[in-house]
Amino acid sequence: MAMTRIFLWWRGLVALLAAVGALTAHADAGVAMAAHQVSPSAWYVEGVSALGSPANQNFISNAGFVVTPAGVVVIDALGSPALASRLIAEIRKVTPQPVTHVIVTHYHADHIYGLQTFKELGARIIAHRGAQAYLNSETARLRLETSRQELAPWIDAQTRLVEADEWIDNDKELVVGGVRFQIKHVGPSHTPEDLAVFLPSEKVLFAGDLVFRSRIPYVGQADSRHWIVALDNLLAFDTAVIVPGHGPLSSEARKDMQLTRDYLVYLRKAMGEAARNLEPFDEAYKATDWTQFEHLPLFRVANRMNAYNTYLLLEQETK
Repeated sequence: MAMTRIFLWWRGLVALLAAVGALTAHADAGVAMAAHQVSPSAWYVEGVSALGSPANQNFISNAGFVVTPAGVVVIDALGSPALASRLIAEIRKVTPQPVTHVIVTHYHADHIYGLQTFKELGARIIAHRGAQAYLNSETARLRLETSRQELAPWIDAQTRLVEADEWIDNDKELVVGGVRFQIKHVGPSHTPEDLAVFLPSEKVLFAGDLVFRSRIPYVGQADSRHWIVALDNLLAFDTAVIVPGHGPLSSEARKDMQLTRDYLVYLRKAMGEAARNLEPFDEAYKATDWTQFEHLPLFRVANRMNAYNTYLLLEQETK
């Protein structure tokens, strides 16, 4: 059953990538990158609300960085080596300090294909050990192979998967130049290895892909039940600003986490009822009222796959 789910997930992912051609309207938007200041020490760059394509260099996710007296800590490495180089150029506009650490919130392609660029600079990569199974899997290999075709020339034969220098199993506190970073394991949620990074001195939360703002989340094989709990737990931080994994900056934590939370709750409710009633997926999907979400970017290319993966998940949970 697990292999069947992986195959179905992979087939859905290929279909999702095939829809890239329908999103050429985003081509120009994908070119620009600018670092936006979040707090006195923290900055971020914002990817476009689109699927990865050659036109946008796979710049579809956010990344952040924090400047300390002893170096720069980067959160996520973006979706291609070229994007990572452009992020480094943005960092250089702010500070000459070297990048000492990269914290990976999770090992999805749009957040990690730039890691090799930071590795070459000598940065220490920190990630949760839960990513190792994926990193060494056939799924990760096939994903990279497909990206080399779909995202050329930005992803090519020289693009490689990069392991962490430090795999953590639990929460961790990192101190660089006297600045504290609270690294919290919040998976399994969006992925088994999800990390969130909190900068307590400036009340900035880098939430990774636990928070998608102003667009449909990518659910994939997520543990949506724990994802909902994790969002509730993130609200316990004394947060002034959230840097989401996708979408614009948030200064209203509860309100802006609510979209992701409401969507997950609705998916589980609709698909859970269908799974319990042994209702075929196609019939259940057609009968579901999606009007509160269908106006959001990427709804038409991502929602059906999200619903199907949730349906499969709920089938397992109800057994």
